[in-house]
Amino acid sequence: MVVIGILLAYLAGRVLEWRWLAVLGCVPPSLMLLLMCCVPESPRFLLTQHKRQEAMAALHFLWGSEQGWEEPPIREEHQGFHLGLLKHPGIYKPFVIGVSLMAFQQLSGVNAVTFYAETIFEQARFKDSSLASVIVGIIQVLFTGMAALVMDRAGRRLLLALSGVVMVVSTSVFGSYFKLAQGGASNSSHMDLLAPVPAEPVDAHVGLAWLAVSSMCLFIAGFALGWGPIPWLLMSEIFPLHIKGVATGICVLTNWLTAFLVTKEFSSLMEVLRPYGAFWLSSAFCICSVLFTLFCVPETKGRTLEQITAHFEGR
Repeated sequence: MVVIGILLAYLAGRVLEWRWLAVLGCVPPSLMLLLMCCVPESPRFLLTQHKRQEAMAALHFLWGSEQGWEEPPIREEHQGFHLGLLKHPGIYKPFVIGVSLMAFQQLSGVNAVTFYAETIFEQARFKDSSLASVIVGIIQVLFTGMAALVMDRAGRRLLLALSGVVMVVSTSVFGSYFKLAQGGASNSSHMDLLAPVPAEPVDAHVGLAWLAVSSMCLFIAGFALGWGPIPWLLMSEIFPLHIKGVATGICVLTNWLTAFLVTKEFSSLMEVLRPYGAFWLSSAFCICSVLFTLFCVPETKGRTLEQITAHFEGR
């Protein structure tokens, strides 16, 4: 649903001026504000507030009142999060994994690739370069849907590792494109001193741009297959219930803080390392993410929360 919303925003951007697009962006949160009035509070939260009757009413609302409905065996939990819990492997191990997954997701360079989408399509002589974001959105929807279909069959670790390998290849090719394009540009500047640039280098540059388009689409597909959706799913599976709220909040904070830093500093990084160096650095982070997946991330497919916690505790 997230990537479908992004695609709809891209499509709206093709027909609306940016001011009206901003106004349109007010509609979904306004609807959410109204509809949230109909949503009950979390039953677990109500139990922590000693509101058992309200908790049962919320469960009744969520589960329905069909024949055969029984009161579920839920209990009140009062244990919250405190720093002393980080001494336990069943707490700090999933905590480190959740934070690392969110950091690697953003360090893969997904925002940087998205930023350059329209420019790359223009260099490839694409007739309508504004379609670039729409094409990116369609690829995200298709491969995220594919991940949703196969995730419970293939497993989380396999998709993460496969996704990481695809991103390593695509970012490496992306960096090579910038390296070759920079070399072509420098050659052209020397040729300008002697004679006008012939048509061949331009055609070669267009060919390189199409290589970049292919690698960009491959990157988006690989990201949507694994590193886009799975870190969010794993975050909901690996934390014990009594720390899930705080741990999830810190993981999300890590995600957006890393996204902010990457977005803010990527242009400076390109000046220091050159564009090809910046994308090869992203490729190195993708390699680290694959190794981290293989050696640190447990498979949660088909496991209960108790089994996952026992895994972290070595039981």
